[in-house]
Amino acid sequence: MKKFFVLIAVFAFLVSCNKSSNRGELKGAKGKKWHPEKPYGMTLVEGGAFIMGKSDDDIVAVNDAPTRTVTVRSFYMDETEITNAEYRQFVEWVRDSTLRLKLAILADEVGAKTDEDGIGQFAFLDQEEEEMTAYEKYMNDNYFGMGEDFYEGRKINKDVDLIWDTSEFPDEYYTEVMDSMYIPMEEAYNGIRTIDVSKLKFRYTQMDVQAASRNRNKRRKDFITNEIVNIYPDTTVWIRDFNYSYNEPMHNDYFWHDAYGEYPVVGVNWNQAKAFCAWRTMYKNAYQKSRNRQYVNGFRLPSEAEWEYAARGGLDGATFPWGGPYIKNDRGCFLANFKPLRGDYAADQALYTVEADAYDPNDYNLYNMAGNVAEWVDASYDISSYEYISTMNPSANDATNLRKVVRGGSWKDVVYFLQVSSRDYEYADSARSYIGFRTVQDYMGTDVTLNKRLGSAR
Repeated sequence: MKKFFVLIAVFAFLVSCNKSSNRGELKGAKGKKWHPEKPYGMTLVEGGAFIMGKSDDDIVAVNDAPTRTVTVRSFYMDETEITNAEYRQFVEWVRDSTLRLKLAILADEVGAKTDEDGIGQFAFLDQEEEEMTAYEKYMNDNYFGMGEDFYEGRKINKDVDLIWDTSEFPDEYYTEVMDSMYIPMEEAYNGIRTIDVSKLKFRYTQMDVQAASRNRNKRRKDFITNEIVNIYPDTTVWIRDFNYSYNEPMHNDYFWHDAYGEYPVVGVNWNQAKAFCAWRTMYKNAYQKSRNRQYVNGFRLPSEAEWEYAARGGLDGATFPWGGPYIKNDRGCFLANFKPLRGDYAADQALYTVEADAYDPNDYNLYNMAGNVAEWVDASYDISSYEYISTMNPSANDATNLRKVVRGGSWKDVVYFLQVSSRDYEYADSARSYIGFRTVQDYMGTDVTLNKRLGSAR
């Protein structure tokens, strides 16, 4: 009998070995297969070394961009500035999510069930325990109500369509929630009642990895912060940026009207741009999860070095993204949207902004890296930062320094600010009619990292 059990054990061992594909060798743990995918609307900027800073005379004597050789890793960058249409997708997602949560909360308060008509259609999906998975039941029993928001973590119903036509509202509860999303009746005029944009807040968490790496005696949670950002652009910038100037049509129409859908979004401060990056990451990875695919790297604002490297388009020592030093092509047309000559805004065929893909792109297929709108980057402005930043993937972002770098110049700037090496700044909580942004995403791996300047292969 003992020999019989030994034979069974040996047989089981042999069977298990045959089922294993590694034959007892060290072949590494296997995860989901990774398929590199170029993000939609982005271009790959191959990493390498370049001379960062002003190669020409600093005619304004700021002396904040001395030349030095730095190296950046490969990354994807938006081919254009984020447009009104793209940012509206973010706004509408926040609006719809806010509305669905309000509907679910009221349904919970009045005891409406998911199988009932009316507001019950929008009730939390986890209200019935028998409908929960084992994981959902465990999380509900152990973590429900422990967050800052009592309803945090509960599942809202995204499958049923929201109803916007007032004649089709299903009941008074639905009507009550919809009414709470709009500005008060006394603030409406000409019979138009719009969404109360102060209700459109996006909440996300972020972790200061650099601080955590330098303070290993603290707990992980000490470096995680909850951010709540009102994400609607400040459309009043078109009025406030220009005293004694008539720009009301831009204030009224620029962000929401489809005529401006492909124009760059403005009136977005640095904090709102960061929130957009967090939402874009979450939105993409929700799709990845639904398809059982690996998560992608997070979208973010570019570092100052990444922005300048991309703006140069592989041209060393160039003054502008197209080379330079000229600002017109051989046909006498301006190469960017800015304030040329002696303040003649329309000399370049545009009074304000132009479409995000106007003018020719640089050699990395990036549009409007000079002019149109200046762009937020993930860096704090310090006049001497070039003196102490690393030469590898340099980044100087101080949380206590609220002066954030903007690059590229805009439609209302003189040509100096269009130079790829020119630096400017604005405060993180300030929005302007001439500042927008574009995002980047880290490239997975190092296969495309080249040093073209020195002509050496990877």
